[in-house]
Amino acid sequence: MAISKKSQNFSAEEKAAMKERAEELKREKRGASEGEDAKAVIDKIAAMAEPDRSLAGRIHELVLAAAPALKAKLWYGMPAYYKDGKNVCFFQDGGKFKARYSTFGFNDPARLDDGNMWPTSFAVLKLTAADEARLTALVKQAVS
Repeated sequence: MAISKKSQNFSAEEKAAMKERAEELKREKRGASEGEDAKAVIDKIAAMAEPDRSLAGRIHELVLAAAPALKAKLWYGMPAYYKDGKNVCFFQDGGKFKARYSTFGFNDPARLDDGNMWPTSFAVLKLTAADEARLTALVKQAVS
C-alpha cells in the first residue's frame, strides 16, 4: 500500500510545536530562571483564545495550589508542570492542534498507577466544582 507524500509531512501545527520546543531547549541551555519560565507560561495562557484561556488559567491556579513543588514551564508551547526537572502534567489548548476540546494530561513521572490500566489524559470542555476537585486530587496523587 502506497503512502501519500502528504501523510508523511508534519502539519503546520506540529511544525510550530517543534519550533516552540527548540526555543524552549535554547532557553533551558542558556539557563533561564524559574521566573522567566513562569512568565512564559502566563504569557502563553494570555495568548490563547477563549474558552481555552480561561480553562488554562484556572487549571494553572489549581495545579500550583495542589502541588506547590511543581514548577511551571513551557513544553512544546504548552503550559506544563515539572518536578525535579521532569514533566509531570500539562495543558493542551484545543486551539493548538485545532481539536474540539482542550486536554489535561500526565506524563510518566506522574504517580497515577492504578492496576494494569489507568487514564493519563482528560478532555476538558469546562470545569465544575466537582471537576476541579478531581483535578486537584489527581495532581496531588501525581506528585506523591
